[in-house]
Amino acid sequence: MLTAAQLSTVVNEVLADPPPRIVLDLAGVTFCDSQGLGTLVVLSRKASHTQCLLILTNVGDFLIRVLDITGLRSALMIRNGATP
Repeated sequence: MLTAAQLSTVVNEVLADPPPRIVLDLAGVTFCDSQGLGTLVVLSRKASHTQCLLILTNVGDFLIRVLDITGLRSALMIRNGATP
């Protein structure tokens, strides 16, 4: 909740001149509420509209479980392990 707006601002700025991909390292994320989930989905869609891939990496077990429970895992590109 505290960082969703900041994340949106940064990604929206990057999308002004979109790169081929944006990689979000979520290694430090220990909690994600509905606002955070919604932010990730909206940013992924915005990136897609600019032909940019939004890739989530280092997604922890907690967030993977939340994405599975909510059915959002398939809506987001997740690449754990080596950076794509």
